[in-house]
Amino acid sequence: MADLALTFGGDLAFGNGGDLALAEAAALTEQRVLRRLLTNPGGYVWQLSYGAGLGQFVGAAGPAAAAGALARAQMRGEARVASAPPPQITVSQGNPGGLAMTIAYQDAATGRARVLALPGAV
Repeated sequence: MADLALTFGGDLAFGNGGDLALAEAAALTEQRVLRRLLTNPGGYVWQLSYGAGLGQFVGAAGPAAAAGALARAQMRGEARVASAPPPQITVSQGNPGGLAMTIAYQDAATGRARVLALPGAV
């Protein structure tokens, strides 16, 4: 099943025929992972435990372990991310006040390994 193509913080996209674009397969999984990681906890009123709120770590000193733990917990809750093998999350200190996060996971829908990099965005 496809969702509308919508990058977190962006706008809806249009398809080649002028209709709204759809996100499918790997793009859909990445879109859902980003939405889950960037949504603030409690921000989704129908599921209060949804969202890692990684934006809270912007400018914070030394939050790598906490950011990684939140991301791991939320990745376990994403149906389009395979539970085996478990996602591998690497967090490192990026630019001053920022973290770089790399998430390696297996897409449950396609069975393919994927890597999502958030360079200094967290």
